[in-house]
Formats: sequence, C-alpha cells, structure tokens
Amino acid sequence: MNERGPAFQELPPDMAGQDEFARAVSLVEALLFASAGPVTASSIVGLLREQGLEAQADSPGAVLDGVAQRYRGHAVELQAISGGWQFRTRAMFGPALARVIERPRRLSQGTLEALAIVAYHQPCTRVEIETIRGVRLGQSILDTLLEEGLITPKGRKEVPGRPVLWGTTPQFLKLFGLASLADLPRREELLFEPSSDGAGTGLEDTIQPS
Repeated sequence: MNERGPAFQELPPDMAGQDEFARAVSLVEALLFASAGPVTASSIVGLLREQGLEAQADSPGAVLDGVAQRYRGHAVELQAISGGWQFRTRAMFGPALARVIERPRRLSQGTLEALAIVAYHQPCTRVEIETIRGVRLGQSILDTLLEEGLITPKGRKEVPGRPVLWGTTPQFLKLFGLASLADLPRREELLFEPSSDGAGTGLEDTIQPS
C-alpha cells in the first residue's frame, strides 16, 4: 500500500489553478527555500512521490529546470552545489553586499595553500602536503581545516607508519560553490611557485569562498 505524506492544506487563490507540473515546481521551490543546505535529487523525488506526483518524480531534472526558469532575471539563482541544488545570490551582486553581509571566517594564505593541495592531490598525507608546499604544515593549519569541516581522514596509506590520508568534504564543495571536484580549475591552468619565500603557490587566489 502506497502511503502519501501530508498534502497541501489549502492552496492560495493564485496557485489554485496550477497543473501537476506547476505544483511540482512550487513544491520543490518551497523545499529549496526551507532547506539549510543543498537539496539532493533523492529528496526531491521522495517529496514528489509523497505528494502523488509520480510523473514529475520520474523527471526531477525537468522540475528543477522549471524552478530555475521562475528565477530567470532575479537576484538569486538555482545552482548545483555539493551534489545537490541550492538558491544562491548571483555573483554580480557580491561586491554590493560585501560590506553589509557578514563574511565566513577568512582562511589564511597558508591554510588555503594546504587546502588547495589536498583538493588537487587527495587523498594525500601530511608529509606529501609539506613536500608540495616546501614548508612544514603547522598543527594550527590542520586544526583550522578540521574545525571548518573542509578536510576529513580518508583512511591510511599502506606504508611504514601508516600515515593518515586527507581529503576534502562536502562542506568544501559547498563553501567554494562547486558541484563536484570536477569543477575545480585544471591544475595546468594554475601557476605553481615555491612558497618558502611567502609568495604562495598561486592556488589561494583561485580557490576562495564564493
């Protein structure tokens, strides 16, 4: 027996004439606004099936396109983020909002360098990060990346001592506005320079929170 979740209690007058596709778009739009993080395809499909919108549940991409169409020309847009979808302010409005919106904690140059190395070389060990950077990886940098939820252990390398392997997290994708690691700039497009003189690797200018 197919059990459905609670349906709309009462549609407002301006939505009463919606067909099933428009209802599905409205449902997904509401879900996106109500969710604190990116909404996955499985969550969208589950919601639509609970509401008896089987045809739309079979084509979640079309429903998402419908949501995106509603916001064409608006200050916010639907973006693919960290394996899901989320409303975000268009980048063009960033400079105007920078002084009035509290920014996330800004990462130091050294922390960004270490994070960029993990992103491009994961899974990698602490020694490998230090070798690429050319300087010792301070515990404070590692602690910051862990506290911010940007890296996580990915097992241990099968070498003497079995050092921890580090990789990035879904929070990393979310913070930098990436749908997946495939959206990172190609390494050959970036300038790698020794960081022993404090000049950095060039990566920290590319990987910045959106």
